[in-house]
Amino acid sequence: MTVSKGFGRVSKRFGAKNNAGTPYRTHPAGQNCRLALQIAAGYTILKENNDTEGKAMAYTDDWETLMNGVFGAGGKLKFGGAQPGEKPQAAKPAGSPLPDLNAALQENQRQLDELLKKQNAQLKAQDAAAQSALEDSRRMLRDMEADGLLAKGTADVPPEQLGSFEGLAAEVKKSVLGQDAFVESVVRAMRRPFVLGTERPAARNVILICGAPGTGRHFALAETARIMAARGLLQNDQTAVLDLALYPNSGAEKLFLQDLYAALHAPGEIVIFEHYESCHPGFLKTLSDLAVKGSAPLSSRYLVNKEGILVDAGTALAPGAVSTITPCGKYLVFFSRKGRDALADKFGAPFVAAVGDVCTTSAFAREDLAALAAQQLNALAQKVNTRLGLTLTAGADVRDYVAAQCSKEKGAAGLAAACEQIFRALSEYCLQTDAKLTGTVALTAQPEGVWFSLNGAEAQPLAALLPAEYTGAVDAIRAELDDLVGLAPVKEYVFGLADNLQVQQRRAAAGLKTASLSMHMIFTGNPGTGKTTIARLVAKYLKAIGALKGGQLVEVTRADLVGRYTGHTAPLTNSVIQSALGGVLFIDEAYSLYRGEQDSFGLEAIDTLVKGMEDHRDELVVILAGYTKEMETFLTANSGLASRFPNKIEFPDYTADELLDITTVLAKGKGYRLAESCTFPLLGYYKRRQALDSRTAGNGRLARNTLEKAIFNQSRRLVAEPAAELDLILPSDLEFEE
Repeated sequence: MTVSKGFGRVSKRFGAKNNAGTPYRTHPAGQNCRLALQIAAGYTILKENNDTEGKAMAYTDDWETLMNGVFGAGGKLKFGGAQPGEKPQAAKPAGSPLPDLNAALQENQRQLDELLKKQNAQLKAQDAAAQSALEDSRRMLRDMEADGLLAKGTADVPPEQLGSFEGLAAEVKKSVLGQDAFVESVVRAMRRPFVLGTERPAARNVILICGAPGTGRHFALAETARIMAARGLLQNDQTAVLDLALYPNSGAEKLFLQDLYAALHAPGEIVIFEHYESCHPGFLKTLSDLAVKGSAPLSSRYLVNKEGILVDAGTALAPGAVSTITPCGKYLVFFSRKGRDALADKFGAPFVAAVGDVCTTSAFAREDLAALAAQQLNALAQKVNTRLGLTLTAGADVRDYVAAQCSKEKGAAGLAAACEQIFRALSEYCLQTDAKLTGTVALTAQPEGVWFSLNGAEAQPLAALLPAEYTGAVDAIRAELDDLVGLAPVKEYVFGLADNLQVQQRRAAAGLKTASLSMHMIFTGNPGTGKTTIARLVAKYLKAIGALKGGQLVEVTRADLVGRYTGHTAPLTNSVIQSALGGVLFIDEAYSLYRGEQDSFGLEAIDTLVKGMEDHRDELVVILAGYTKEMETFLTANSGLASRFPNKIEFPDYTADELLDITTVLAKGKGYRLAESCTFPLLGYYKRRQALDSRTAGNGRLARNTLEKAIFNQSRRLVAEPAAELDLILPSDLEFEE
């Protein structure tokens, strides 16, 4: 028996680990060991406690085996020399071969014992070092969490889950309810680059997340990123968000590139792009290049300053100039209400092909809304207990009431808003007394809303506790409208919008059906009658009363809607529509869009406008403005055009008296006043002009031009008359164009 064979058997019985890492039994010091070795004489020697001689010897009757063991097969003596294929053995002392062999085996065993002791000591040291390193890693993770570099919970993830996607979707579903298939698709999209592999600086993955608002799109992505960061799959759970609606035209190029560069170089590994529909097409080309080619060329040379901001290098030959921009190995995530097919109209087919995953939310089922409502109420109960020191109870009726607050516009966000309103109302109740309130608040749902009762007292409505909504903005706009000269029918209509909205809100609170009335308008009248001014105030007013979210006024003409070549008009018009979402799209001289049946580009713009109005009827108000007669002809260009504009408002020409009032108001606004002796000549002038040309004479521009000439003439007069009043305009300052 060779030492290597003996070591193989002993090591498997008493020590360390094999090549596969499987642990064997250790050989502690002082432990009794037994080793069975069969020698050539046919005896079995049992070695115990490191004795130098065997204490028991067993005899065998198998004579042939015995002789073969002594002489070997064929009768050749094994001790005399090396057998074919064997290494020569050391010569044995004559007369006693068996004791010498036993001593050699004992020495081998001693060496093995020493070796195993050393190996066990090394393994223990390695285990201790590994445990110390693991604890150091945990400590480092906790420090990084405290510094905000990692998501909370990273240090508490079980070791077997670190760096693994196993069970990740199930963990996300614990907090994201009612969107199981969507959650699985998001996790799959985030896992894809781990399976397929990517190389920086190319994008890890290009993802489209679509679905209605309030269906958990943002929350699901945030939760997935948080858990991935906790497992070490992401460096952190931070995301950079780029609202592409902020870059609607080519003039925003520098701002777009600066914001894009900052987002791609932010600490997080996920960049979110919102509202791509409202972005200028040239900037979408840059994003398409990032997704398809892995980089995008810049139109000019840029430098990165010490704050990390991309600045135009101009014509300077500065070292380190940036000429391209890359995704920096980030996830590029686009949010939209529409699916993959809608991307082609904006980005083109190559970008669509580059999209790795499309994740779409679904409408909430009734049971999903009930679960979400229960989730929100549980969070509300914890908040009430922590902040107000009260115990909150609610039954299935309150749960169903909260679930019913899910709407097409708000989605599940309506549930959170309802719970926040309950908390605000309870907070107001607690503020009514300086004594600390304790006990249980019981909520019940009534047709008119949620009621509450503290410690079994008489129930009362929560809505009555809420402070009145802020109306300062509404009042300010109403006052501005009232200050406008004339336009009585216009003011009546605008104020009626607020009345209708208020009634619809009351019906919604009472659980009744609401009527969504079209607010698209047509302003007709001569130029200078206040159409643009009223449109701007309408936008602000609709936002103030809650009918619009944005309240911006996007003023365009034919040149902004009609393209210069085939296929250009529809994307151009859609881009304008997207930029106006949440506000008012004001199209001045709208009749210019239709120049006859041969004007294919103009007809395409009208068709696109009609479709956009229908698709975004709850997000957009379109106001068309123009001459009365021309607008009547324009409405015949599309069969569905007239029906989309039920509100037609005629702006009457200003009378001579109203023009005088406008002149007085304008003068006051500029720090001047009209002498009383100016009244008669001004009235006479305005009447004469209106008699000559009603289209141009009965508007505010005539009053403005007249006042500006008077101010100019007054300045010349004051040079010659230094003692004269600086703010007074005299009849001699007036200059009339007959």
